[in-house]
Amino acid sequence: MPSFDIVSKVDPQEVDNAVNQAIKEISQRFDFKGSKSEIKWEKKEEITVIGDSDNRLKSVIDLLQGKFVKRGISLKSLEYGKVEDASGGLKRQVIKILQGIQKEKAKEIAEVIKKSGIKVQAQIMDDQVRVTGKKIDDLQEVIQILKTKDLGVSLQFVNMRD
Repeated sequence: MPSFDIVSKVDPQEVDNAVNQAIKEISQRFDFKGSKSEIKWEKKEEITVIGDSDNRLKSVIDLLQGKFVKRGISLKSLEYGKVEDASGGLKRQVIKILQGIQKEKAKEIAEVIKKSGIKVQAQIMDDQVRVTGKKIDDLQEVIQILKTKDLGVSLQFVNMRD
């Protein structure tokens, strides 16, 4: 029976490349000369951004988002923490990289598929959703419907099987 999986994954190598490009650009840009702005990525699921002021912090985040977009990483895969005061008058913000589909979102996706009226079944499996049906055309129709919906999470459609 034809099936495919709906997942939400971010390639850590692409994140690493984007972060490294942003760090390099910060070190070379004239408007960041003499500032203490930096990006740290020690843990593989979160990025810490530091800036001299709120505006500088925003500039660093905008730069980082631009690098993510160029590398094909959806900004929906990022969860922004609140801006905190750091030592020395600096501002800090933690950005979490979301992997997998949370249970609530998975239920929402399954509900959208059910309401579409297409004869397929959606099954929630850990952090992904498996969709099965009798015809591949039905599965492709489900993919098109989900692409038009804004569910607030980055979705990829993988493992299409016949």
